Amino acid sequence: MSLSVTKKRSLAALAAACLASVALPATPALAQKVKNKTPAAEASASSVDYVVTIPSVEAVQSSMDEATITDILSGNLAGNAAALAELDATSITIPEITVTLDVEVDGETERGTLTLSNLVLEDVSDGVATSMRLNGSSFATPEGNADMGTISAENVNLAAILGIYGLVDAGASREMQTLYTDFLVGGGSFSSDEFSCDIGAISGGEVRGRPFETSFVEIISIAQSMEDNPEDISPELLGKFVRMYADLLTAFESSEFTFDGLDCAGTTDEGEALAISVAGITMAGMSPGIYPQLSFDGLSIVADDGTMALENFTLKQFDLSSVIATLEAAPELVEESWFEANGRGLIPAFEGFSFSGLSMDIEDQDNEGERIIADVAEFDLSLGQYLNGIPSALDTWARGLRVDLPEDSEDEQVQQLLALGITTIDAGFRIAAAWNADTNTIDVEEVSMSGVDLASVALKGTIANATEALFSLDMDEAMTAGMGMAVKALSVDVVDSGLSDIVLAVVSAEQKVDPKTLRPVFAGLAEGTVVGMMAGVADAAKLGSALSSFIAGKAKSLNISVEAKDDPGLSLEDFMMAEDDPTTLLGKVNIDASAK
Repeated sequence: MSLSVTKKRSLAALAAACLASVALPATPALAQKVKNKTPAAEASASSVDYVVTIPSVEAVQSSMDEATITDILSGNLAGNAAALAELDATSITIPEITVTLDVEVDGETERGTLTLSNLVLEDVSDGVATSMRLNGSSFATPEGNADMGTISAENVNLAAILGIYGLVDAGASREMQTLYTDFLVGGGSFSSDEFSCDIGAISGGEVRGRPFETSFVEIISIAQSMEDNPEDISPELLGKFVRMYADLLTAFESSEFTFDGLDCAGTTDEGEALAISVAGITMAGMSPGIYPQLSFDGLSIVADDGTMALENFTLKQFDLSSVIATLEAAPELVEESWFEANGRGLIPAFEGFSFSGLSMDIEDQDNEGERIIADVAEFDLSLGQYLNGIPSALDTWARGLRVDLPEDSEDEQVQQLLALGITTIDAGFRIAAAWNADTNTIDVEEVSMSGVDLASVALKGTIANATEALFSLDMDEAMTAGMGMAVKALSVDVVDSGLSDIVLAVVSAEQKVDPKTLRPVFAGLAEGTVVGMMAGVADAAKLGSALSSFIAGKAKSLNISVEAKDDPGLSLEDFMMAEDDPTTLLGKVNIDASAK
């Protein structure tokens, strides 16, 4: 049979038609956002007319006739939801579905055509299809064309999907149900006058969900009301939205999904060549209240003015538990002041990100004619133990930070490094610290920097009097707590991997002497300065001796440890006094040193 249906709808009405693409996961999403201002005198700046054409429907031993199936696919899903949830059929085949959209924006109309080829449901019993398959789809517009290959899924639970959105009675249970399994999109392509892309396959194991506490019809109504009056949203409507959003964040879970990547090439608006490719993307399994980790492999950007590539970029997961708890605790009437008072509770616990194999060769926008050539082997940022929206544990590190120094640079520091014979920097760093609630301390595990064949410096220590007030929602209280912290202990480790040899070689060349003769001179000078400055302080001689041994080249590593004599430690006031006279700290600490 054949049927064409012409409609013109606002967001609320059109969303019901769009739900068909969610309920039927093998069908590409058909979604258009339409703004409809009121009153009528303020005519809509954009509108959508669409026509759905279905030449024929073949239903074998089906509890629904062809006319009802056509009505559903034409947009009347809500009116036939009950029948679809109870559908029984040996098979349902729709050879072709064509959706023609005329989008009018500011008086100009543009047409797009979506074509779905051979949609088949098989072995449907009580609203559950053993398999669903779409042989292909295409979307054509004046700006470009897109084609996708076979889309399929197994165990498609139409009844559960409709129940989730409140279009049929889902019963009292809020248990997760399988919505579909073995999802596969066979890849496709996109082309326009400026760009063309080859798109890889998408696959996933299982998606599960539970019914929303707010019906889909009410969700659309809330969204439409907020869109119609964005400057005048009532506290009651805002309260409904907040609770609805909290519910949606825990309504789904899934297994891992993978995307086989894409390759795009074309020209920018300025006429420059640009190519972008991604070898693959993996999305970890989704669980209630957790936005899953995303991992991108083989990213590459090639342009006329340079290239950039990444072997891997990983965006770690977001834990939305605190966000959900804050939203669920919201009052019935939510004023804007509520968001200001609870802003920190709306910050998700972001676990950080990492990347590896970064390489770039691009123009230096600040220095004409120069280029930035750099590589980063690995970088990682890990955040954890969130308290009132602030991570109380931090660990970030990098290795293989390689940068070629431009010989014609006018930067003074770059010129100094070049004068030392250093043409490439290969560095790394780590910063790791965590708040200890039991001891009210911040344990600084490591703050370090290192340069290959140069040197490394690593610091660790303990910051005392770090109370929970540091994370207070009251900024004045948090600031006061910060000013009350004290440094209890610090330890610095320095390793010479060749930097002193480079420096001495340059200095000795300038003075035309043997580098070996300078080391003992500098070592003695350092020891005498330390002993003189710390006269009367215990272990002054030990520190001077260790420093002398290190500078003389007899030892390659130097450790200096400082511990406050009195609790809680060295205060902010102590350090402020030391700005004018650093020796004021000497009587307040115990110092130890060693060289190896």
